[in-house]
Amino acid sequence: MDNQEIQGKFQAYVDAENKIEAKDWMPDAYRKTLIRQMAQHAHSEVVGMLPEGNWITRAPSLRRKAILISKVQDEGGHGLYLYSAAETLGVDRETLLDELHIGKAKYSSIFNYPTTSWADIGAIGWLVDGAAIVNQVSLQRTSYGPYSRAMIRICKEESFHQRQGYEIMLALSKHGNEAQKKMAQDAFNRWWWPSLMMFGPSDNNSPNSAQSMAWKIKRHSNDELRQKFVDMTVPQAEFLGLTIPDPHLKWNEANGHYDFGEIDWTEFNEVVKGNGPCNKQRLAARVKAHEDGAWVRDAAAAYAEKQKAKHVAA
Repeated sequence: MDNQEIQGKFQAYVDAENKIEAKDWMPDAYRKTLIRQMAQHAHSEVVGMLPEGNWITRAPSLRRKAILISKVQDEGGHGLYLYSAAETLGVDRETLLDELHIGKAKYSSIFNYPTTSWADIGAIGWLVDGAAIVNQVSLQRTSYGPYSRAMIRICKEESFHQRQGYEIMLALSKHGNEAQKKMAQDAFNRWWWPSLMMFGPSDNNSPNSAQSMAWKIKRHSNDELRQKFVDMTVPQAEFLGLTIPDPHLKWNEANGHYDFGEIDWTEFNEVVKGNGPCNKQRLAARVKAHEDGAWVRDAAAAYAEKQKAKHVAA
């Protein structure tokens, strides 16, 4: 059976909505695409702990502190699931982390913006995790089995994250004083456009999307997911009494969707290149955390070796 015939059988298998498992044959390009996407996803989860972790000690109440600690802990767990899923494809976690630490690997550009007020924690939960849910719900049906199964659990937890963020914004904008309402609007103004950027470049400028969708790694295009997020979020913002920071936003009766303004792709590209407000800070924090945790990894490895030796001796 020649390579073209094997590729055809693989595509037919995927087209029939079957899951590809770790030991199944797959094209090298399929494997590389999955490793890149899952690694970027995992990196985004662990880097995403930083802007929110910044507010754990400054949360306004014990209840808020406990919820935020739980949420940040969840994000670390999501990174663990995704690194583990990527490892099923033959790449080791140390390599993935090294690529993150030297700046070779990417993570979501949204986490390179600062969290300057408590309302930012609400905006991240509502908007950022809301955008993540829109993207990740479709990934529950991705063609690679380990990735798909990891996403099922992650989506359940992300739903909690989105609700806690919206509840913070509700408390500030509907039940807060004038200063708190102003703080909520300011956070919304600053996080709205970066949240739309989370879905990646427009379909016309996304070179990997077509093949990823053919392989059913991705189930919807960037622009389709972005539109779904806008349609979902605008009514929520209106209920909160917040003003959408987009003068071009309007309901289009003809197509049943909201029209919205042009994204600043120059800003998006600069942040992706490493020139955002917090890129260097985020990467330095991750490298320091990895270095500071070396003793834990060494201790775990030594314990594993000791248990292995006992097992062999027995």
